[in-house]
Amino acid sequence: MTGWLILALIALGVALLLWLTGFPRKLWTVAATALMLGAAGYAWQGRPGLAGQPVSAVAKKGELDSEVLELRDAMYGRFNFTWGSFVRADAMTRAGAPDTAVRAMILTTRQAQLDAGAWMWLGIKLAENDGDQVSPASKFAFDRAMALAPQHPGPPFFYGLALIREGKFAEARPFWAKAVEVAPAKAGYRGQLVVRLFLLDRFLEAQATQAKR
Repeated sequence: MTGWLILALIALGVALLLWLTGFPRKLWTVAATALMLGAAGYAWQGRPGLAGQPVSAVAKKGELDSEVLELRDAMYGRFNFTWGSFVRADAMTRAGAPDTAVRAMILTTRQAQLDAGAWMWLGIKLAENDGDQVSPASKFAFDRAMALAPQHPGPPFFYGLALIREGKFAEARPFWAKAVEVAPAKAGYRGQLVVRLFLLDRFLEAQATQAKR
């Protein structure tokens, strides 16, 4: 599953690059063909079931996507209570202690039970701690965040992101659409949400086309 997820992310990245650089649409099929050949090769000879080299999960330091963090900060602002809790949890993730990051966010939600941002990031940290799986606890945190701030794009966007990390692209689509819908028209980050939704739609269309063949 991880191999296919990586391939999907590569496809999304290539599509974004082609779109942003204004690459002629008539030639997009060239890049698409290359990706499909790569996918075929992986399906034919890939062996994702083989055990990898021994790695200590505890010792491995966590990696965070800087673009995602910048988008989060743009949505929620910086140098406030919510941002401070984000930073503390992120530091624990980078240190290779995702469980400690979860506990830090749980403490934050207890201190500020009506803070939608805190509940949203608790959902993310719970999913990360469970190997990028949206557990019932993670879903509860996201649901709580969306209930507290139904007109804020953050909770549905990051819930969708967590679903995409799990490989549930179709399930993520309604949440990203909701994020675009409620994002303020003049918000500097809205364009990023629109682009991500656009690429997700193209990926889902390609996936549906492949399924019909």
